[in-house]
Amino acid sequence: MTLLRTHIGSTLRQARISQGRTLRDVAKAARVSLGYLSEVERGQKEASSELLNSICQALDLSLLTLISDVSTSLRATTAPSLTVVEAAA
Repeated sequence: MTLLRTHIGSTLRQARISQGRTLRDVAKAARVSLGYLSEVERGQKEASSELLNSICQALDLSLLTLISDVSTSLRATTAPSLTVVEAAA
């Protein structure tokens, strides 16, 4: 089972890296400590909705986009798998 905070952190990190930005830059813009942002990205801290919104604004990303991307990621990792069992003759 993968925790929601792990998916949120991974999605935030991907957004930051795709923009070519550093943790320090985003932390400053979001007004959070560099260490805390790092822990959120690594899925070690569960950020409040206010903090997530602040980080999203710093990344020029809507909270709705973050939640949508995380939802897609969760669906991909929890999709049911089917096993084909051959009937005995």
